[in-house]
Amino acid sequence: MAGPDMPGPRQEARHTLHYVSEQKHDWPRVRLHVVTGKGGTGKSTVAAALALALASHGRNVLLCEVEGRQGIARMFDVDPLPYEERRIATGLPGPDGSPGHVHALHIDPESALLEYLSMYYKLGRAGRALDRFGVVEFATTIAPGVRDVLLTGKVFEAVQRNSRNKLAIRYDAVVLDAPPTGRIAQFLNVNNELAGLARMGPIKSQADTVMTLFRSPRTAVHLTTVLEEMPVQETADGIAELHRANLPVGGVVVNLVRPRDLDAADLEAARADELDRAAIRSDLKEARVEDGNGLVDGLVEEARDHAERRALEDDQRALVGELDVPTYELPRLAGGVDLGGLYELAAVLREQGMA
Repeated sequence: MAGPDMPGPRQEARHTLHYVSEQKHDWPRVRLHVVTGKGGTGKSTVAAALALALASHGRNVLLCEVEGRQGIARMFDVDPLPYEERRIATGLPGPDGSPGHVHALHIDPESALLEYLSMYYKLGRAGRALDRFGVVEFATTIAPGVRDVLLTGKVFEAVQRNSRNKLAIRYDAVVLDAPPTGRIAQFLNVNNELAGLARMGPIKSQADTVMTLFRSPRTAVHLTTVLEEMPVQETADGIAELHRANLPVGGVVVNLVRPRDLDAADLEAARADELDRAAIRSDLKEARVEDGNGLVDGLVEEARDHAERRALEDDQRALVGELDVPTYELPRLAGGVDLGGLYELAAVLREQGMA
């Protein structure tokens, strides 16, 4: 909720791309940014753009994924990621011209378990032998709560990294491309998931330690949505569930926002089918475009569809504004999202104060 480090909702999202050096971002105390959202809202794109935005002023950022889809590799056009941290991009340049870097990590439960066995039980070769016999797959499949502890435990280690491993990179921020909204509270609330599996011992101890980070001001869970009824409702439900689990809610990123090229009067005329067809024909003629094959009628129909969609989006935008959390908007990019598009979206997030 709103507070010194969590400002109230932003009623007007800005889309300018230049950098304002005095702009302060909304999450100065946050080290772990968890990004979730309903499927199809572009949460992975938002996570990648946020990582690029955070990697400014010489900061090092780790972008993690836990769903096994190799989405980071596809977005950044690199080879599939192994279970190790790889530098994949340079962040947005800061005002001093010295950007940081984005590293990536693909976390899979089997590799996380082998690392866990090696760190806490010194099972190096023995752990790999267990993997060959299928014990690792069995352990991470039969007990989903243990699986989530292993996945989140690796994220925790990246955030809390200490000086024991002098070769490991110390990150200024970690961005987690997390499971969808419908599973996010369950995924992060690992203590509840382990309640019937491990009441004591190292796994339970690790879960307790992870929860101290997840419930602290150093973590923020950001939700991605689009301006449609079901994703907005799921976002509201997700915020309520996170609050019930005492997990810190971050901001809401409204993705894929359509351009606002028509003013209110033109939108109303389009919805009422009152656009001036003669004026449209005149404009087409001036542009040396022939009015053939029902072109004007087609344009009027497209304008009406656009105006109706805009009206529905405005209704959903009003509902997002009632969620009482900081909100940000990302435009729909005409050419789709490639690496250049990710940088463009990162600049928008930074301009709006998210990073």
